[in-house]
Amino acid sequence: MKHDGGRGKILTRRALVLAGGKAALLAALAGRLYYLQVVQAPKFAMLADENRINIRVLAPPRGHIVDRFGVPLAVNRPTYRAVVIPEQAGNIDATFDAVARLVPLTEADRRRVLRDMHNRHSFVPIALREDMNWNEMARIDINAVDLAGVSIDQGLIRHYPFGVETAHVVGYVAPVSEQELDSDDPLVELPDFRVGKSGIEKQYDLELRGTAGTSEVEVNAFGKVVRELAREDGISGEQIVVGLDMALQDLAMRRCTAQGSASAVVLDSWTGEVLALASAPGFDPSVFASGLTPAQWKALIENPYNPLTDKAIAGIYAPGSTFKPVVAMAALEAGVITPETEFFCPGEFHLGNAVWHCWKKGGHGTLALRRAIKESCDVFFYHTADLLGIDRIAQMANRFGLGVKVDIDIPGAKSGLIPTRAWKLATTGVPWQRGETISCGIGQSFVSLTPLQLVIYVAGLATGHLVKPVLSREQGVMTPTSVVANEISRAFAPVGVQEKNLDVIRDAMYGVVNEPHGTAYGARIAEPAMAMAGKTGTSQIHHIAKDVRDRGVVTGTKIPWKDRDHALFMAFAPTNAPRYVCSVVVEHGGTTGGEGGAVAAPIARDLLLEAQKRDPARRVPNEPFDAPDLAQG
Repeated sequence: MKHDGGRGKILTRRALVLAGGKAALLAALAGRLYYLQVVQAPKFAMLADENRINIRVLAPPRGHIVDRFGVPLAVNRPTYRAVVIPEQAGNIDATFDAVARLVPLTEADRRRVLRDMHNRHSFVPIALREDMNWNEMARIDINAVDLAGVSIDQGLIRHYPFGVETAHVVGYVAPVSEQELDSDDPLVELPDFRVGKSGIEKQYDLELRGTAGTSEVEVNAFGKVVRELAREDGISGEQIVVGLDMALQDLAMRRCTAQGSASAVVLDSWTGEVLALASAPGFDPSVFASGLTPAQWKALIENPYNPLTDKAIAGIYAPGSTFKPVVAMAALEAGVITPETEFFCPGEFHLGNAVWHCWKKGGHGTLALRRAIKESCDVFFYHTADLLGIDRIAQMANRFGLGVKVDIDIPGAKSGLIPTRAWKLATTGVPWQRGETISCGIGQSFVSLTPLQLVIYVAGLATGHLVKPVLSREQGVMTPTSVVANEISRAFAPVGVQEKNLDVIRDAMYGVVNEPHGTAYGARIAEPAMAMAGKTGTSQIHHIAKDVRDRGVVTGTKIPWKDRDHALFMAFAPTNAPRYVCSVVVEHGGTTGGEGGAVAAPIARDLLLEAQKRDPARRVPNEPFDAPDLAQG
C-alpha cells in the first residue's frame, strides 16, 4: 500500500508540472496575441492599408499655346490608354498576347514595352496602347478581370488644331526618352507623360508641364482599382502666348506649300515679334504624341522635300543677289565707292583666265549703284567686292546678323556662314583666293544664311537696328487696350552705319519693286501707302557642272527639280515708315523653276500686304481685335 501511495504522489507532481507548462504556454500565447492585436495593432493596420491603398502620381494638364489673338495652337483632348503594371502582370508576354487579341498591337509595341520595363520601376504603369477609341477601350475594360495588371487609364493627349501649319514653330510632344528618365521630376515615369521635343513645346517645356497631383486609390488583391479615396489635382502648366498671327501663318503656309518646298518669315521690326514662321511641307505633330509607326517615320525621312526640317530657321542657302545690299553698304561705309561710282557691265568679268558672268547676257552697260541694285547687275558687284576684300564684306555682314548665332526662343536655329581669310586658312589650310571674293560679292561661294537671318538682315536695313526676333509674347493676348509700339525699340542695338548710306540702299530697293526694269516690278503693291521695297535673289546650286553654270542661271521646268537654282526675296513695308519685314526662300524655284522676282517676291508681297492690313496701329481706338477666321482641323 505504501508503494502505491508513492506512485500516486509521483503522478500528481508530473501532472502539476505538465499543467504548469501548459499554463505558461497559454500565458505566452495570450501575451503574444495581446502584443500583436493590441500593442502592434496600429502598425499592422498601417501595413494593411499600405497593401490596400496606393498613392498614384497624376500628370497635370499641359499648358496651352495660343497666338497673339488667343487662337489655340496647342491644346489637350481626352483619351483612353491601356496600361500594365509589370509587377502585377506576371508573364508580360502572355499579357501582351492577350491584349493583342482585343486591340491591334505590333511587334514594335512589344519591343517598346520590354524596353520601358527595363528602364522603369516594376510598379510604374507602362502604356500598352495609346489613344484608343471607345470600342477598343470597352473591349479591354470588359475583359479586365482576366488581364492581370492591365487597366484602362483616362487622360489627356496633345492636340494641334492647325496640324501641319504650325508643326515646326509650335513643335510637338512625344514619350520620354531613356536619357530624359534621369530627371528628378516624378512625372517623367508616368506612361501618359509627354515632353516637348521641338519648337515652342521644347523651348518652354518646363513652364508647360505644370505640377504633379496625387490620387489615393483602393485596390483589391489583384491590383485592380476598387475606388478612389482621395484626390489632389495638379497645377496646370502655364499658357504660352506667341506673337504669331495665325491668319498670316495660314497664308504663308498655303503659299509655301503650293511651291513644294519653301519657307517664309514675317517680322515686326519695331518689336521683334515673329508674325509668321512657315516651313513647307509640314507634318502632323499629333502622331508624335501617340507614337509614330515605322511606315510613318520612313515616309517622313525619305520625303525629298524634308518635311521634318524647319527650313525657316535651319535651312542653309546661298543668299545670291539678296547679299548685294550688304556688299554695297560695306563699300559705301569704307569709301570704296560712292552712290555715283560707275562700272561698265559687258555681261562678264575677267580676272586672269577666269570669267564670271552676269545674269544678263550682253550686260547692263554703264551703271551706278542704284541701278545696279535695282536691276541686280552681277558685274557691278564683282568690281565692288574685288575693291573691298572679303574681310570688310564679312565685318559688315556680321553687323547685320549674318554669319552669327541667332538669339531666338526656339531651338534649332542655325548660323549660316560668312567666310573670312582666317576662317578659310584655319578650316582648309589653304589661303584665300581673290576669285573667291568676287563670287562672294554676289552671295555665292562659301556665303550662306537661313531665312530667319535674311529677315533680320532686311530689318536692319529697314530700321538701322539689329532687331532681335522673339516668338513668345510677354504682354499676353492682344486686347482692345493693348499698347501699340509706335517707334523702334531702343533695346535693339544700332547697326552702326550712316543713315545717309541706309537711305541709298532703301531707295535702290524701292526701285527693285516699284520701277520698270526692277527685278521684282511684277510683284509690286498697288496701294502707295502700303508699298514695299525689296531685293531679289537667285542662288546657285553648287553641284551643277561649270559648263551648265556658264550658260547662266539654272531654272525652268525642263531641268530636274533638285538641279534648279533657289529663288529668294527679302522686303520691308511700308516704304515711308518701314515696320514689317519678310523673307521668302523657294527651294529650286518651286513648281515653275522660276527666279526670285517671279516666284518668291509675290509670296512676300501678299504677306506684307496682309500684315499691314492687320496692323493694330491701323485700328480705331478701343475697337476689339477679330480673331482670324480659320477653319480649325
